[in-house]
Amino acid sequence: MACQHAADKDEHKVMGEGRLMADVRVPFLLGHAEIAYLFRVERQTSQRWRTAGTLDEPDLIASGNPYWLLSTAMRLDGGNGRKAHPERLATYKAGIPFGYDIENKEHLPVIVGIQEAALVLGQDKQAISRWRNRHKIAEADLLVSGSPLWLLETILDDARQRQRTIVASEVAALRAGQRAPQKPRGRRLSTPEANPPRQPSPAAQTFTSADHGAAAEFLASAMALGYSVTIKPRP
Repeated sequence: MACQHAADKDEHKVMGEGRLMADVRVPFLLGHAEIAYLFRVERQTSQRWRTAGTLDEPDLIASGNPYWLLSTAMRLDGGNGRKAHPERLATYKAGIPFGYDIENKEHLPVIVGIQEAALVLGQDKQAISRWRNRHKIAEADLLVSGSPLWLLETILDDARQRQRTIVASEVAALRAGQRAPQKPRGRRLSTPEANPPRQPSPAAQTFTSADHGAAAEFLASAMALGYSVTIKPRP
């Protein structure tokens, strides 16, 4: 009941995020929020399905975020009690009136997020975000799990109309399927540096007042190895 209540509470927010932003044909895409909404579970459950391999690998990575075709997400339906809610599926589709189904990710058009749009336009991500806030760039074609997505052609057409620079090499890379991998989640584990073996400490020695040179040499060698030296007078 807790999972269902959480999903019901977020219904309005999720469908607002998943609506079509521009009147263009786009494939049905889902992030973790939309999958959770469709199956009436918490978002963390969808993430666990991904980690466990229950949910297939993403069909698209844009701006480091994972996205799945609707057909991929629907493979979860009917397994181990998982059931896609029919009314929610209808609501999701109705929110994207120009959406269409794709069975194979090879048929996906080139879709970009803020990170890829920034590379194409020779800007940084902050500039693209500012342009969005000021309506200085085309409206996103989709807003999935809170992140804007555009067809590459939308970004290119908008740039031409505004006479902005287009980085041809970045466009070619995207069309060739080259893009950054998914950004890591949580704290990255670092590999500890191997410490070199420490040499054994020198044995204690006794020096007389006449052994200034030998005492200084012993002190210098011990400190060079990283040891501290304690001098104790003898009666």
